[in-house]
Amino acid sequence: MKAKITKSFLMAAAVALVLSGCAGKSGNSSEGSANAGPAADAGKKLKVVTTFYPMYEFSKQIGGDHADVVALIPPGAEPHDWEPSAKDMAQIKEADVFVYNGIVEGWAEQALESAANDKRVAVEASSGIDLMEGVPEEEEPGHHDNESGHVLDPHVWLDPVLAQQEVTTILAGFEKADPANAADYKKNADSFIAKLKELDTAYRTGLENVKLKDFVTQHAAFGYLAKQYGLTQIPIAGLSPDQEPSPEKMAEIVKFAKEHQVKTIFFETLVDPQVAGTVANEIGAKTDVLNPLEGLTEEDKKNDLDYIGIMKQNLAALEKALNE
Repeated sequence: MKAKITKSFLMAAAVALVLSGCAGKSGNSSEGSANAGPAADAGKKLKVVTTFYPMYEFSKQIGGDHADVVALIPPGAEPHDWEPSAKDMAQIKEADVFVYNGIVEGWAEQALESAANDKRVAVEASSGIDLMEGVPEEEEPGHHDNESGHVLDPHVWLDPVLAQQEVTTILAGFEKADPANAADYKKNADSFIAKLKELDTAYRTGLENVKLKDFVTQHAAFGYLAKQYGLTQIPIAGLSPDQEPSPEKMAEIVKFAKEHQVKTIFFETLVDPQVAGTVANEIGAKTDVLNPLEGLTEEDKKNDLDYIGIMKQNLAALEKALNE
């Protein structure tokens, strides 16, 4: 899902170059020379810049005590619509490692070119994963071959199995940038992957024998998770949370929900739940949250919730809804 490159983004890129100084143009998302990074500077922490919450969490888990990890997209911001400021561009330029998911951040590749740094290692975490086509805006409920899709679905981090692949890809970037601490990065990554494997087991056990296999969501973020565990996501809108479904699409969703005895309509954090509430009211259902983990809320932070904790909440919500 390519975001529009706006004039404000181009201005931010230009200002960042002035702030940080000009550098040679780097190649692509595998940039960085074989001996790149801060390994030669004993005691210096790796400076890791990430885009949004899952990339931050995965990187922080890998980096441990050897890395300072920051997220560009602030808590509460919707990452699909966000663009970097001049200050953000300067951070990208100065990073030892830059971690992004891919597709969500339509601005990322141009930012890397504009804020060039031949010593930086850039990691596209979803690289190497077989991405699904996104759900078209007007796809009929129950039709899932996605043959008419025109965009790729970026939400791989919501599948605990694919999340393990993303962690492994990010790990390779850390090892390349700072080979002196590669053994520690590997140990940290293995520890977190073990937790992701436990999460996968919990999902398989919890969802294996549920009564229903279809769940209705406001935002088409859970296609990979549904596919992994034998479920079917019925999205009201498409991949972008700000898409507005047509009256015809709303009527189709209502009809499908009634026919399949759907009793819960899921909405998400960071987005107005009005559309989900409208469908729920129409069929006499309730609403509940499925969190796409695109950013932590203030309440999440207050409750010390992280990726694993919120994914467990998502599992509990699915188990409840699919056993009604």
